[in-house]
Amino acid sequence: MDTPVMDSTDTDSTDIVIIGGGQAALSVAYYLRRSKYSFVMLDAEQTPGGAWLHGWDSLRLFSPSTWSSLSGWQMPPTGETYPSRDQVVDYLRHYESRYEFPVQRPVWVSAVNNLGDRLEVVSERQQWRARVVISATGTWRNPFIPAYPGADLFQGAQLHSAHYQSPAPFAGQKVLVVGGGNSGAQILAEVSRVADCTWVTTSEPIFLPDDVDGRVLFQRATDRWKAAQEGREIEQPVGGLGDVVMVPPVKEARERGALHAVRPFTRFTANGVVWADGTGSAVDAVIWCTGFRPALAHLQSLGVINPDGKVDLAGTRSLQEPRLWLLGYGEWTGLASATLIGVGRSARATAEEIIQYLDSA
Repeated sequence: MDTPVMDSTDTDSTDIVIIGGGQAALSVAYYLRRSKYSFVMLDAEQTPGGAWLHGWDSLRLFSPSTWSSLSGWQMPPTGETYPSRDQVVDYLRHYESRYEFPVQRPVWVSAVNNLGDRLEVVSERQQWRARVVISATGTWRNPFIPAYPGADLFQGAQLHSAHYQSPAPFAGQKVLVVGGGNSGAQILAEVSRVADCTWVTTSEPIFLPDDVDGRVLFQRATDRWKAAQEGREIEQPVGGLGDVVMVPPVKEARERGALHAVRPFTRFTANGVVWADGTGSAVDAVIWCTGFRPALAHLQSLGVINPDGKVDLAGTRSLQEPRLWLLGYGEWTGLASATLIGVGRSARATAEEIIQYLDSA
């Protein structure tokens, strides 16, 4: 349920502001909706779906729908082993509608200010005064590209996976796909069908066994979480959420011999790159599958961002600003908390902690 954004500058008051409208924001809203406290969700996107709206055309989850669901309502079966990007977006849209969350969009939050007794959340047309703020903006708006000498000289195309859509623009070209995770492997798999591709990774990629997918990886994360709760260590088998899951397109690329990776180049030239042994290669385009950093520019005004670009936390709560919680940014905000099924555990704990805080305030 979308609430229209006011056309004129205005100020509203609420108990809780959730900044974001993707899977983390929806998950914590699910746990807050039955409390006595008012909240509003501010989403910068035009429509529901969060970062999934920007995934490439062929993007698929690497877990079945039953293992890719938010709290309270399971993703309906899709008829396929691994749900597509569009199926995930459709699920998130229906999830938001099902629970009638108070979402306002599009709202771009530029700052969060400390007003003393309240936090002020600022957008271009409206401000909200809240007792608590939950930041759940994710990482999509802050893609990371490593610095390489000569990058400004390179005349070819450079594109981050955040903005990649399909292999068609690269047909017949010489392309570097940089990055050894699942996005790198999946994008390499399809671009290598139409282009002369070289896969560049900092170390040899880790390929999980064909029978290991997101279900197994989430169970391993759960085992780690339980061990941490009990104060014990656990020896984990090889394989984490960042290792390459052998989804069908990646298996097909393996059969073609396309999954061979090389170590990084040292610098760019106008027309290509130079490798560690001094040899050069002509390159038409580079696709950077090098990950993201937390999108936290709106928190700069609070002075809580540390030199690593994160916020120091106890659980998901800011140590410097105890009325601020962060959710869904990766392992530092909870094990597997950047996944559909994994974020629920952190979201529930966050909601319970916030309700307890407001009850005692």
